[in-house]
Amino acid sequence: MRFTRRHPLLTAVLLCALAVLAARPADGDGSHTPGHGSAPGVSAEVARLYEEAAAATEQYEAGRREAEKQRAEGQRLEERLDRERQDMAGLHEELGRIASSQYRDGGGLPLTAHMLLADDPEELMRGQRAVRQAEVSLDKAIDKSERAEARLARDEARAAAAWKRLEQRNTELAVLQQGIERKLEAARWKLQGQADASVAAGACRGAVRLDQPETRFATRWVAPVETYELSASYGSGGARWANRHTGQDLAVPIGTPVRAVGTGKVVKVSCGGAFGIEIVLQHADGYYTQYAHLAAVAVDQGDRVRPGQWIGQSGTSGNSTGPHLHFEVRVTPEMGSAVDPVPWLARHGVSL
Repeated sequence: MRFTRRHPLLTAVLLCALAVLAARPADGDGSHTPGHGSAPGVSAEVARLYEEAAAATEQYEAGRREAEKQRAEGQRLEERLDRERQDMAGLHEELGRIASSQYRDGGGLPLTAHMLLADDPEELMRGQRAVRQAEVSLDKAIDKSERAEARLARDEARAAAAWKRLEQRNTELAVLQQGIERKLEAARWKLQGQADASVAAGACRGAVRLDQPETRFATRWVAPVETYELSASYGSGGARWANRHTGQDLAVPIGTPVRAVGTGKVVKVSCGGAFGIEIVLQHADGYYTQYAHLAAVAVDQGDRVRPGQWIGQSGTSGNSTGPHLHFEVRVTPEMGSAVDPVPWLARHGVSL
């Protein structure tokens, strides 16, 4: 058998490389290495689409309100036009009454004949002047009413055209909104797929630093998500839990920004297990808050956070029956030390 001669320098390099590889932590140990997160990718896309969807919804609602105002203005003009028509009809009726009265009194004779036959010509002249004045006033009223009717008809046509344009714009906005929602839904499940892969591997992808809108809170404590539906409360029982439920489950769509409820320090970021991707914060009062079943994290262990800061995005990782945030308050950073989060936050002025 022939043996090739080994090069001494090459052998030393290979041994050093093996030593470095052996010293690296295993990917499946559940560790979270600060500063080594993945590129923003789908997490940032979900956050951006949330903003776009919110803006599109706001535009749609503003257009809908404007269309309602335009419709109400059209109805108001139509009611005004109806009143003018009724007034004009009354004037026409009065004109007919006057004409009929003149015909009955005069028999169709000329004014000169009336004067020759009248017992009191002066009284007749006064009556004729009153009739002529009434006719002039009536003609003016009719002319005014007709001009008002034409003006209102033009206004009504303009209002109808404006309302139609608003309706068309709202239809376009609705289509835009639906398109954003479809993209958002696809991005949400793509984000959740990455989260599931991280949980299966037992290793988080790392913090994704999201571009959070500039927000200032007047209070030192906030709710962990802006809007939600309560799907399970602290102390609940049932087949889903081996023991009583240890937190508040807040049902929100995948990718919803999750906020730090108060100033604190990130003491734990982990993947795997029943809670899936989770974050634990330590607060100055000695309590800890946990945010679990996440789809992505936006902080690293050791980070300092402020009230309302985005620390992650909600999901349905781990032992979860649907998209929600599991929020928990503890007296230690570990499970088994949970307290009811509702009165705890209430003491800080936050309703949950």
